Amino acid sequence: MAQLAETLEQRRSEWQRLEYLLATFSNARLAGRSGNSLAELSSLYRSACADLAMAEQYRLSPEAVNYLHALVGQAHNTIYRSRRFQYQQWWDIAFRLAPQQIFRDRCVQVCALLFFGLFSLSTYLAYNEVAFPGFAEQVLGTDQMVAMEENFSEVDFGRDLDVNLAMVAFYIQHNTGIGLQCFAMGPLVIPGLYATAYNATVLGASFGYMARGGTEGGDAFLEFVTAHGAFELTAIALAAAAGLRIGMGWLFTQGHSRVASLQLRAREAVPVMAVSGVLFFLAALTEGILSPSSVPYFFKALWGVASSAMLMFYFVVLGYPSDAAQEKGALSAA
Repeated sequence: MAQLAETLEQRRSEWQRLEYLLATFSNARLAGRSGNSLAELSSLYRSACADLAMAEQYRLSPEAVNYLHALVGQAHNTIYRSRRFQYQQWWDIAFRLAPQQIFRDRCVQVCALLFFGLFSLSTYLAYNEVAFPGFAEQVLGTDQMVAMEENFSEVDFGRDLDVNLAMVAFYIQHNTGIGLQCFAMGPLVIPGLYATAYNATVLGASFGYMARGGTEGGDAFLEFVTAHGAFELTAIALAAAAGLRIGMGWLFTQGHSRVASLQLRAREAVPVMAVSGVLFFLAALTEGILSPSSVPYFFKALWGVASSAMLMFYFVVLGYPSDAAQEKGALSAA
């Protein structure tokens, strides 16, 4: 123990040198420093970390331990505070890597096909009352149908801004609740697919029933949902896909341990869930402010078309892998 204390004491000159470098770097970023000084700072920082670990392990004097703690903390803050926000890196992640990963994700493809396929089918069956009588009633129930008619017969287009802002918060909570339900059930695979199919069927039946010519409040419903529908529906499908991606982790480990496989699939699900969250926010913002506004329906429909075009551009145009990305993926698979 005495020998160790003596050894650490002999290293005090290195600690003092580190203190000196930190003092000279305190008011400047590291980017403009010479390579030799940065290498020396890095080496002294690692040595001080090792010295601190030994001092704590062998319970040397509290003065030495506290001194090294302060020194290492100051060095850490000096080194890592100098990192600037990497705008280029985050732009690359958000508008190249994320859409390409989502585009080729099989879970996204499955959930998108399941959700939008059942949504479209349910909308058609509920709308075509002559060919499929009673479908909407069986899916929605009489009480829910009456409630929708009453709610949209009393929609206040042109309500106050403070009310709209309060409704934005409500829609964020409500819409993300549906998405989180699909996401939370996703890791169980079958229940997740069922939740996705159920929500798609109910939403589709609601759209189809309210789109009928004689439905009370139908015109107000269509005017209300046109602007935000694309964002909201896509967000739900992506949330379901993120949950399913995690579920695939424990179901198909591909040679990894089950825990490692879950961790890997969870990382892959992060960009899917992140984009879903952004879309839920945009849907709530649109639903709370633009959808109930008194602006002409033309502008709401125009925003609905524009939002759909933006989604297609992001997921298909940006998501379609380049030749270099395809070659890289082929090499990784090999």
